[in-house]
Amino acid sequence: MSLDTRLKKVFAESFELSPEDVSEDISVDTLDAWDSMGSMVLAATLEEEFDVQFTDSELLSMRDYAAIRDVLSQKGIS
Repeated sequence: MSLDTRLKKVFAESFELSPEDVSEDISVDTLDAWDSMGSMVLAATLEEEFDVQFTDSELLSMRDYAAIRDVLSQKGIS
């Protein structure tokens, strides 16, 4: 399964969306459910799905789909 497929699955699970509704344009500014609690759920789900842990600075930078994909790529996930 590709990184994007897995990432869309995580977004769908975290925010109760269908995977088809997850686009690369999704961000804290475009999704009402992506509030502080949503961020915590998303981070935990990402850590579980990709078997990684994020630093505080990584978590603060992960404000949209592309930023999360970049952080995961930097961790060697493809």
